[in-house]
Amino acid sequence: MASSSNPDTMDTDPPGSGGGALSIAVERNPPESRLLQLGVKSWPKWGCPTGKFPVKFDARETCYLVKGKVRAHIKGSSECVEFGAGDLVVFPKGLSCTWDVLAAVDKYYKFDSS
Repeated sequence: MASSSNPDTMDTDPPGSGGGALSIAVERNPPESRLLQLGVKSWPKWGCPTGKFPVKFDARETCYLVKGKVRAHIKGSSECVEFGAGDLVVFPKGLSCTWDVLAAVDKYYKFDSS
């Protein structure tokens, strides 16, 4: 049974995986109603220039990219996920990756308190 890593349809940990395989979930161009429901525009903003940056998520982060393009390489995996302006992205707690920022990023972000 083969599985494909299509970032357009990527889910968080599949049921029964025990959380062993952390993955990045990307929701491409969510409708404005979804962004309003989440309160995205009330979240803090953050930005960074192009370059490569190691990132470790000590809490689950949800972010919405206003501009930019990133290729994230997940540590310990051959998996690479691309996301950019207009994407809503969720990074699970405990994930380590390297951001290859292809176009300067401007994003709204929120960390889960749990």
